[in-house]
Amino acid sequence: MSFPAPSYCRLFVDGLIWALGMKFAIDEINNSTSLLPGVELGYDIYDTCFEPLAALQPSLLFVTQNGTTGIGIACNYTDYQPRVTAVIGPHKSDLCLLTAKLFSFFLIPQVSYGASSEKLSNKELYPSFYRTVPSDKNLVEAVVLLLDEFGWNWIATIGSDDEYGRGAQELFLSTIGNSSICIAYEGLIPSDLTDPRAEKQLEETIQYINKTNVNIIVLFAFRQPAQALLKQSIKMRLSKKVWIGTEAWLLSDIAASIPNIQNIGTVLGFIMKASTVPGFQKYVANLLSSVQQDEFCQKSRGFYRHVSSDTLGTQCQQCDHISLNDISSTLSHSQIQPVYIAVYSVAYALHRALGCTHQGCPRASIRSWQLLHFMNTVPFTVNGQSFRFDESHGTNSGYKLIFWHWENGSLTHLPVGDYQESLYLNKSLIQFHTTDQKEPTSECFRECEPGQIRQIKGFHLCCYDCTDCPENTFCSSKDSSTCTPCLEHQWSPARSTQCYDRSERYLRWNEPLTAGLLISMSIIISLICLTAVLFVKNLNTPLVQAAGGNLNLFALFALTLMCLSSCLFIGKPTNNLCMMQQIVCALCLNACFSTFFIKSLEIVLLTEFPRCARTALRWVTPSRSWLLVALCLLTECLFCFCYLHLGPDYVLPDYSSLPTEVLLMCSTASWPAFALMHGYNGCLAFVCFLCTFMVQSSGKKYNMARGITFTILIYFIIWIFFITVFATLRTVLMSVIQISTILMVSLGIVGTYYIPKCYILLLKPDLNREDYFQYSTKEEPEGDPQ
Repeated sequence: MSFPAPSYCRLFVDGLIWALGMKFAIDEINNSTSLLPGVELGYDIYDTCFEPLAALQPSLLFVTQNGTTGIGIACNYTDYQPRVTAVIGPHKSDLCLLTAKLFSFFLIPQVSYGASSEKLSNKELYPSFYRTVPSDKNLVEAVVLLLDEFGWNWIATIGSDDEYGRGAQELFLSTIGNSSICIAYEGLIPSDLTDPRAEKQLEETIQYINKTNVNIIVLFAFRQPAQALLKQSIKMRLSKKVWIGTEAWLLSDIAASIPNIQNIGTVLGFIMKASTVPGFQKYVANLLSSVQQDEFCQKSRGFYRHVSSDTLGTQCQQCDHISLNDISSTLSHSQIQPVYIAVYSVAYALHRALGCTHQGCPRASIRSWQLLHFMNTVPFTVNGQSFRFDESHGTNSGYKLIFWHWENGSLTHLPVGDYQESLYLNKSLIQFHTTDQKEPTSECFRECEPGQIRQIKGFHLCCYDCTDCPENTFCSSKDSSTCTPCLEHQWSPARSTQCYDRSERYLRWNEPLTAGLLISMSIIISLICLTAVLFVKNLNTPLVQAAGGNLNLFALFALTLMCLSSCLFIGKPTNNLCMMQQIVCALCLNACFSTFFIKSLEIVLLTEFPRCARTALRWVTPSRSWLLVALCLLTECLFCFCYLHLGPDYVLPDYSSLPTEVLLMCSTASWPAFALMHGYNGCLAFVCFLCTFMVQSSGKKYNMARGITFTILIYFIIWIFFITVFATLRTVLMSVIQISTILMVSLGIVGTYYIPKCYILLLKPDLNREDYFQYSTKEEPEGDPQ
């Protein structure tokens, strides 16, 4: 079974000195003839032990109705008189956030002498909360200016896992959001060092810091967590760093007394500007001297016996035997002025609320909420120095920048600058831990190599990786964050500092591939020429006459020219060459197909229209067939003229297909004109195919139609292959494909139409007779098939 237990506190020397500072201020005011004359201030002092429960218990007692131990429940608290008129403290932000809402409900003025959390600046939530220290917002601004002054932009920030550490670190991170400062590591260290996981968390924190290679650590923590972190860094032999601290641990004897503390590096930090309180050290010395006397001890025991047993109190066995020697070191640098001013701020507000004069104060009842108006609006003077609460109910006296200066093992807090809206810094007084005692650098990045750019990491400009510029871009400056694209006619390899002019790429005459194509062309032309010679020798024979007579020589001549036209695709292309390529090829092919067209008409008349064959055949006789050939060529010339008029092929530099070269190729300006010119040949070939593919012949007769049919089929197959490849290919092989298509078409025509006839002329001369060729013009029709 658990039950509420009393809090047991350890001696906290700073807390004792703050309590004595409050008592000193109250004693001064009670002995003053100008401030609250005739009015004696009373007080209750309670030790919070930095524990929420220990702080909340007396807070509840303070809001009880005066003269009772109960909290009155009322709809209107205007006339409600609590036990106390004002509250001084507590020191820590997390405790103030707990108590300030309670006191704000009753509008009891609460003045803290150490709570710096920016959350407490919210007057809507905490209308009766005041403080005599600057908020963390001012501290964070000072730290950021210090980092900028030294150019430190790669840092670690660590906070204690409490309201002060979390709040200050969060405020720090939001403040540097628009600056060039990068956070390499942010973390929290445990404030409860009795937790079994605390040591492991501290070890992990040091390990993370070590991985980041930062030289600057900003530490927002109270003395105990800070001491634990510094001890752990020494234990794990963390390299020397620059530690930027705050008053919460910088002035602590506990942190400064850690063994080998000098090995942590350089310690800088901001403490609040505070003047010394005249007479306080003498007051403390006299008070502690009287403690040693028996008379004081007897009075204390007698007073303690008269205290009721239900009075709140904390037990501290260490506090019974305190001497001046125990607190002298802390007393010499402890900040007393904030608590001293806190008491005086309430006293001045009470003085004005009561309407006091130098002669005295009228006896009147003052409610707590009546003090707020005077605390908000009226300045007050303490020891010749003027103070006033600003709009956020705080006093901003500025900060001093101190440096831990070690000399002969003795620590001195050496002032090296100050901050009051702007930072003043005397760098010559700071001796850094580096060999030359100059400030260390702490940057996120390494210097980029030539051809590399800064690739930003996260949201901060100072932190980046070095990234190689991709192909076809370059970077001439090491500080650049973008790669500059090369011009269209230039290229560059990856990680380049400049661009290079592209070399021209086309099918050259001296390439091995060109030599192979030329050899193939020579073989095909030789084959065509041999065929032509053979046909000339046998020009008047039935076979040659049945095949077309002189038209065969014309067709073979056209095929020869078409093969030679493939040379137009070799070498550096020009607009004229691009135009000639398609025209010459189309005309030569049309000349060849026109002869097949005449022979196809002859065959279809004899096989499908025998009744009118005698009348119609005279148009395909050798004398008149040349008119049809000329008509076909004239039509093709007309289409070629349209092609020239609408848009002939032109040279187009292609900069994207090849990485380092510009591909010079012929591009089509007008696809309709291109299709019209070559489509006419296709239509002519298709008519020939329709006229011949169904023609039958007896086994004793030569089927002249079969050669034309297979020739046209070969032509269509080659062109289907050509169109498919040509539409997807974007290399120098485009010219190779076009040349290969021309040669394959020529070889297909010779191989399927003329070679079989050459076979008969050379090896079967006995078949070269008139009755063997079924569709000779001299042959009579067999009769009406009907």
